[in-house]
Parts: sequence; C-alpha cells; structure tokens
Amino acid sequence: MGRKVTLATCSLNQWALDFDGNLSRILRSIEEAKSKGAKYRLGPELEICGYGCADHFYESDTLLHCFQVLKELLESPVTEDIICDVGMPVMHHNVRYNCRVIFLNKKILLIRPKMLLANNGNNREFRWFSAWSQPRHVEEYFLPRIIQDVTGQTTVPFGDGVLSTKDTCLGSEMCAELWSPRSSHIDMGLDGIEIFTNSSASYHELRKADHRVNLVKSATTKSGGIYLFANQKGCDGDRLYYDGCAMIAINGDIVAQGTQFSLEDVEVITATLDLEDVRSYRGEQCHPHMHYDHKSFQRIKVDFSLSDCEDVSLPPHQPIEWQFHTPEEEISLGPACWLWDYLRRSGQAGFLLPLSGGVDSSSTACIVYSMCVQVCKAIRDGNSQVLEDVQRVVSDVTYRPEDPRELCGRLFTTCYMASENSSEDTRNRAKELATQIGSNHLNINIDLAVKGMLSIFSMVTGKMPQFRASGGSSRENLALQNIQARIRMVLAYLFAQLCLWAQGKPGGLLVLGSANVDESLTGYFTKYDCSSADINPIGGVSKMDLKSFLQYCIDHFQLSALKSIMAAPPTAELEPLTDGQVSQTDESDMGMTYSELSVIGRLRKISKCGPYSMFCKLIHMWRETCSPSQVAMKVKHFFRMYSVNRHKMTTVTPSYHAESYGPDDNRFDLRPFLYNTLWSWQFRCIDNQLPAMESDQS
Repeated sequence: MGRKVTLATCSLNQWALDFDGNLSRILRSIEEAKSKGAKYRLGPELEICGYGCADHFYESDTLLHCFQVLKELLESPVTEDIICDVGMPVMHHNVRYNCRVIFLNKKILLIRPKMLLANNGNNREFRWFSAWSQPRHVEEYFLPRIIQDVTGQTTVPFGDGVLSTKDTCLGSEMCAELWSPRSSHIDMGLDGIEIFTNSSASYHELRKADHRVNLVKSATTKSGGIYLFANQKGCDGDRLYYDGCAMIAINGDIVAQGTQFSLEDVEVITATLDLEDVRSYRGEQCHPHMHYDHKSFQRIKVDFSLSDCEDVSLPPHQPIEWQFHTPEEEISLGPACWLWDYLRRSGQAGFLLPLSGGVDSSSTACIVYSMCVQVCKAIRDGNSQVLEDVQRVVSDVTYRPEDPRELCGRLFTTCYMASENSSEDTRNRAKELATQIGSNHLNINIDLAVKGMLSIFSMVTGKMPQFRASGGSSRENLALQNIQARIRMVLAYLFAQLCLWAQGKPGGLLVLGSANVDESLTGYFTKYDCSSADINPIGGVSKMDLKSFLQYCIDHFQLSALKSIMAAPPTAELEPLTDGQVSQTDESDMGMTYSELSVIGRLRKISKCGPYSMFCKLIHMWRETCSPSQVAMKVKHFFRMYSVNRHKMTTVTPSYHAESYGPDDNRFDLRPFLYNTLWSWQFRCIDNQLPAMESDQS
C-alpha cells in the first residue's frame, strides 16, 4: 500500500499576454516536476495568460488564447501521467472567473473558480472577475469545441469540488483565500482532505515574506495536512514584482523552500511526504473536531495514485528553518530583479540615471549595480537564458560578463547635471560612486540651457525673475528652481536616446527616476523634472529604509563612496549657494523630517486617517518630542502640502511597489487630485481640542 507522495510546486516568471513564453515555461516546469518523481504539479495564479492582464481580461481574445494554450498542454506528451494544475480565466454562464484547470492524461478533472477575490491595495480582481459564491457546489461546464476534440468530454465539473485519488484527497484554494478569515482549507481539513494547494500571484512588499510563511504554517498546524504554495515571480509588465517563495509544508512545518528573488524563469520544488504523518497528526490533534456538520465537498474520483506501492525506500523530507532576507537585502534584490526583467523585455540597451550625489539617486545607482551582481552570478551558475538576454541587450553574441563593474559600464550611464547652484561636494560624491560601481559617467552643465530659456522669457515679457536671495518673490524663486529641474529631465531623455548613437552603438536607454515614497507622498518634487522617468525602482521605498540600504551596500559591496553621501544633508541644490556652501535642505523645505513623513504616510494609508484622526494619534506617538500645538502644526502642514501637490500624482513615474502605503494615483491611492486646501472643518476640529490638551500638559 502506497503512503508516500511526491508533490511539486513552482514559481514561474510569467508575462502578461506572452502566451508563447508562458506556455514554454509551464511545460518546462511540468517536465522538471516529473523528472523529480512528482505525480502532481501546481503552478501560479493565472499562469497561462499572466496575472497582470488587467483590462485585457475583458477581451474575448484573452479567453480564446488561454484555451488554445490549454489545448497545447493537453496534447503535449510532457503532461502525461502527472496531474497538472494550471491557472487561467474561464467564462461560465457568461460570468468570468479566475480558475484552476486540473487535468490528467488529456482529461479535465475539475475547473475550480476562485471564491474570495483580492480587492485591496494594488489588487482589482472584482473589476474583471466574479467570485464563486456557492461553497461545496459543483455544476457542469460545457467545454469549447477545441478542447472537446482533444479530451472527448462535452462537460466537466465546475465549482468548489475536490479530487479523490486512489490514495488521498486533494483540494484547492487560491491566493487571497489563504489570507482570508474564512479560508477554504479550514472546511477542507475538517472534511478529511489531506492535501491543500494554493496557486498565488503574491507581490513583494518589504517585510511581507514572514507573514506569508506563517500563514502557510498555520494552515497545517491547526488541522494537519500538506500545503503546497505556488507563486508567480518577476515583473509581469507592471509596477509589481512577484517574489516567488514557493513552499511545501506538512503539519505546521516547512519542508521545502523556493527562492524569494531569482533570475531563474522556472523554479520547481518538490517534497516526498508520508500521508500517514497527516493521519497520525489529525488522530491526536483534531479528532474531537472532525465531526463535520456542513455539507461535504463533492469528491471527483480520479483513477490515479499519487503514491507508489514500492515507496518504502523513498526518504521523506524533513522540516527546515525558513531563511528570511533582511529589509536591506530585499531592497537590494527585489528592485534589481524587477529592473532586469524590465530591461530585457523592453528592447532597450540599458539605463540612464541623473546622479546627484544624494541618498535617493545613489540608492537607485546601487540597485542597478546589484542587478549587475545578480546577472553575473546567474551566468556563473549556468543560467543560459540570462546570458542570452545580456548578449541581446548589448548587441554582442560573443559577450560573457564576468565582473559586475564591467557589466555596469555596458548597461548603465550616469550623469551629473551641474548648475551654478551645484556644489563641488555633490559633484565629487557622484563621480566617486560612479567610479566604484563602474558606470559610464557624464558631467553635464545645464547653465547655458537655463539662461537660454530665461532669455526667451525675458524677450517676451521684458522681465527677468530673481532668486529670493537676490530680492525676488517666492513665485520667482520657485519658478527659477523648477526651470533647472525640468531642463534636467529634457536633457536626461535626450542623452538616453542618443548617447549610445554618439558612441556608434545601437539602442537607447531607459531613464530611471529616484524620488522616494515620502517625497512623492508630499509632492516634494517638480512636476516633469528628472523625477519624471520611464521607471523608478525606489518610488515605493521610504527614506529611512534607503539609508539603511546604503549602509548595507557599504558593507556588502564595499562602496565606500556612500559614506560621505549618507553624511550629507539631503538637498535639491536649486537655490544659490552661500559662500560656496549649500543652504537649502530638503527637510527644511518640507517642514518635517523624513522619519516623521514615514509615520504620517502609514497613518494616512494603512490606518485611514484624515487630519483629525491623525492628530489624535500623533499627540500620543510624539508626546516625548512635540507639544500638541507642534503636532497640530505638522499635521496641518502635511495635509496642505499633500492636497496642493496631489495633482502631481497623476504624472508620477511608475514605481516599484515596496511599501504597504504609496502615493501612486489611480493605482494604489484612489483619492481626488483637486482639493479645497484650506481643510477648514477638519483643521477646526483639531484647533478645538488644543486648549484642553495644552492645559493638561502645563
């Protein structure tokens, strides 16, 4: 009697609407699973079309091509003698569902629709799909003719069913269902299902991996069982990075762990597990609770065994300790992998970054350098796909990168855009960092372009604006800062398009932005300045995390140039110098520290605080450093800045999503962009509380 099962789950680097590539990666994962002895293979959510199709899900073409890919899978000899569990959208009774299609030997066993949809943060599943609202109910689904011709089936089961093989019972849940307080695995476990599977498209956020791992462990700690978690990896064509972390657990222990950040397009992990361990665990832990008083799941009988009669010699997998990355490592690896996917799929020849010598642009530069480190490591480890991609990007089929700095020189151009308001210190800091990472570095002076633009204005109006230091008004001062910032953006795109051409090389460069999440939150940047770029790898990372990341780079990559960058106060360097020294700093311009901004950002987004609620929370959180009046002043200042600058979020550069809060308009922050910036009612509520609070402190 067989009792040990070998199961496979995987992480695939799928790409929205890349049906050829997605099919190839699915087949590779099935082939690898079979080579490791697995009888069941689980893939990520919506893997056939890619999770990030967005409004393409409305198109009948997307559904058609998914069934065409499914036909290829059913007919492939690779899929023989293994239960394959793949993800795709399916329309049933004119309703679109996010589904798992489970098949074996050219027969579809079950189509299982998602029952709990993700609709928070970056997720919009309710926009494209309906949730299956009938627990433990299964209907007939009429297959399209192209599938009928392969399977010989007219209808197949569709709904919340489970598979009953000769030796065990297996049930599915999908992504958000694991995170829900009404998770499907609870009812399945109480009904005797022994193997739970979860196909996911779970994106990376800093410090999120431990939550995901704990949920999987908890799912099998409570009622025993085996849990398989599959996930997408890579850039699906959007702001999100899916970070893999496929895993297998049994009875509360992780027994197999996939990588979180990897340049491998296909990663398959397997585990051989003893079903008797599940039964023994439940016999002791769960026996009093196994009286199942709800309708049982409909079991679809499958004439197939996941175990082998001669399995005594198979060693079962033992528990392992999950190895988590630090937040600094996550910043180094996640955005780097995202940048690589974006570069190799965009058809461009590299990146260009305006490098100011400050924390933000230096962080972006370090992430590109980390990308080059990961690429070189993958090639040393024998990743032929990465080597092929590098050779295509640099237009040299003989090129084989060995050193990250040398590769950085091929892929990365940095430029310091000096003006008369720039200091020698920032110029030298930028140059030193560029030298240490190996980027192709340019020094560009923008004064001539600035004077040319101002001359045009003066010719038309007869007036010449002046900085505040020279007697000009606040409006003049701001306009003179903005023209410098916007000229830098224009020059960045000019050099990105033509600097390789000037060297006799083919291709163009992607312009990288470097505004952090806190600056974006307050709108502390010039609209259409060099924060306007093609993509921004740090747009979802806070200033405080970036500083910790740079310290990691000093220690891990030996980039000593970062020491002086970290020690310098952040500055835009757009106002005149005082005795050759910078007098303008970011925190004084913003009226609060970056540390305070990080707290405010979380309260606004995660705690859903308006001005009054934020004030009520901060008077306690900051009571050691600020009086109630000072807290009120900071809260009012933030909301004025936020509302005045909110229009800038409509043009913010697409950014890597790393935090659970963000300013990205119409993607993560669904708020208006035209406000009454007086906030009269809200601020009056704060002011009404101040007298009593001030008297309590006196």
